Amino acid sequence: MELSETARLLAVLLDSGRVVLGRAQSTINNPRIGDKGFSSSVFEGQLRAEFQTRTRHDLHNLAVAPMPESAKHLLLRLAFFMQKAVHDVQPDINKKGIGFKGFIPATFGTQVAYSFSKDTGLKLRQIGPPGTEPRNPDNKPNEQEEQLLYAVQKSHPRVGDHIVEQQLADIRGVRVMLPLFYSKQCLACHGNPKGQVDISGYPKEGFKEGDLGGAISIVLSAQKKLTKSSE
Repeated sequence: MELSETARLLAVLLDSGRVVLGRAQSTINNPRIGDKGFSSSVFEGQLRAEFQTRTRHDLHNLAVAPMPESAKHLLLRLAFFMQKAVHDVQPDINKKGIGFKGFIPATFGTQVAYSFSKDTGLKLRQIGPPGTEPRNPDNKPNEQEEQLLYAVQKSHPRVGDHIVEQQLADIRGVRVMLPLFYSKQCLACHGNPKGQVDISGYPKEGFKEGDLGGAISIVLSAQKKLTKSSE
């Protein structure tokens, strides 16, 4: 139960960052202005609000939060890497005269998941939908993840943070996945007409609103002590 809840909170936090970044896309990609006003501190404030709305947990007051102790440091560590990603890209997003910056929820999620996993030794991934080659080969679901995604595709709520989980006996652990569904905003790149090259240079896949777009996948093991990572 502790592992599942820790994994769920981490997945929701990463998706909260994706949501915040998605809302800022029109500003980030506006070539007419220089300073976009989307600093890492502005992002952090919006991330905190989004996460609190979805979980009722305040990132600034986790010490007394009713959650597994193992989750508290890991959530702050993940939030750190999200803020760092926004901080590091400031010179690019604040360049006047340039439209699309390539700093979108998908690339952000992949980058942050990689940094967090490397730092903590945990397996946090952003994966694409089943049966479709992802734009980033590193986001291809493995066989077990794909099986879960096919089950999600058949029947799963499209609203709310409803996770799916799989017990992993070999590591005495659990895989938790938070499904991601395409919104209207996503269809600008992933919708129709299928095959048309989108703003990022990839052919559109022809998805519709509500279609499964993949998931945030995380594996936690009871054999690995979930304590502070090396800093």
